[in-house]
Amino acid sequence: MTNGLTFEVCVDSVESAVAAERGGAGRIELCSDLIEGGLTPSYGMLRTVRAAVNIELMAMVRPRGGDFCYSDAEFLVMQEDLAAAKDAGADGVVFGLLSPDGAVDTARTKHLLELARPLPVTFHRAFDMTRDPFAALEQLAALRVDRLLTSGQEPTALEGVDLIAELVRRAGRRLIVMPGGGITDRNVGRIVSTTGVTEVHFGCAVPAEGRMVFRNPRVYMGGALRPPEYTLEVARADDVARVIAAAARP
Repeated sequence: MTNGLTFEVCVDSVESAVAAERGGAGRIELCSDLIEGGLTPSYGMLRTVRAAVNIELMAMVRPRGGDFCYSDAEFLVMQEDLAAAKDAGADGVVFGLLSPDGAVDTARTKHLLELARPLPVTFHRAFDMTRDPFAALEQLAALRVDRLLTSGQEPTALEGVDLIAELVRRAGRRLIVMPGGGITDRNVGRIVSTTGVTEVHFGCAVPAEGRMVFRNPRVYMGGALRPPEYTLEVARADDVARVIAAAARP
């Protein structure tokens, strides 16, 4: 905790997790495939990151990209992944499930909450796809979800500050409202001062060259819309520290 705030950094590698801790983060959200918005990390990644850092580790439980309305088979995958995250030493889990009409899928959320306990649970930005954010907030509070991650139903948290502030007011002490989405050292102070939040979620990975010396320009492993084949996205401790320091400057 810095300046009365807790900072959570979204990471998808051991290197980025270590950098987040060195930069002053109090917690990481560990994902894979951040280009999809973050999917479930592998068991091996969870165990290796758990051994590499001492700060709190929240594990993403999201079986695929796309929307948050899951099939029965996908829901079974989520249950297995949640159990694996607990076994690997995660300090908490992150998930979000919606019904076809844009409400929180309360039945399935309740089931995953029961499987996750006693670990804390964050309901992620699936919330930003709900039809009625205030009704969704009440559903999550009634379920006793610990934390809500939101950009205020806008592309970035800066654009959604008004809704985030109102969610903080309505939530009171029932759950933590944590802004996330496009937060940088240039806007974090304003977001914190405007909303009154006590926790902040951000990512700050930057392109880094891969280790390959020989490179075949004719072949690629992903689809046509893809990150460069020989470029990685890695968080740096200095960038994490810069956001944390800027939070005290509205």
